[in-house]
Amino acid sequence: MNKNVTAIIPAYNEENTITGVIDACIDCSYVDEVIVIDDGSVDNTENISKAHGAKVIRLNKNSGKAMALCIGAKKSKNEILLLLDADLIGLDKNHVFSLILPVFQSSNCSTIGIFKNGRIVTDLAHRVTPQLSGQRCIPKSVLLSLRDKCGVGYGIEISINRKLKKLGFNIEKVKLEHVTHLTKEEKKKLHSTQIESKKRIEMFKDIFKEITSKKES
Repeated sequence: MNKNVTAIIPAYNEENTITGVIDACIDCSYVDEVIVIDDGSVDNTENISKAHGAKVIRLNKNSGKAMALCIGAKKSKNEILLLLDADLIGLDKNHVFSLILPVFQSSNCSTIGIFKNGRIVTDLAHRVTPQLSGQRCIPKSVLLSLRDKCGVGYGIEISINRKLKKLGFNIEKVKLEHVTHLTKEEKKKLHSTQIESKKRIEMFKDIFKEITSKKES
């Protein structure tokens, strides 16, 4: 297996945190391509991402996380994808390496990153619903097979879990020590309260809809 990885980072108004995520990927020798999907941001996410060495695909309107990931997968050059949220804090190259390595060691392995010793509020969220973590390493073929799910938004994590289990992949949990992310409440201080409240509602609607969906991919 070619031991090169494409990192895909969907981003919507993440100028305050995305540089740390990009830098952690670039510092990891396994990652030779970083793609930021700028999902209709109205801040400086695009320019900052380019300045830090990422390839940026700009979407003119906010199309949701699932669409962003699907577009990134189509444009990626490698067969292994590292999926990372753009609002992570504390991520470094060692975390990136730990997410990737198990996938190279076993042909039927994928990984999912779980926050630990970051902050209580985000650690607890991952402890309660670890399957919703956006930090993953998976084969590109898995994400490409979910093209019919491009409209599920934040429900894409549920779809990925179902597809991996259907294909017989092991989902290995990887502890991301001292990593956290900005909460919606913290983002309200940086952006419009109305925008962030709308995004939270959309997120829960997407997740609930996909959890209750009976349709197999």
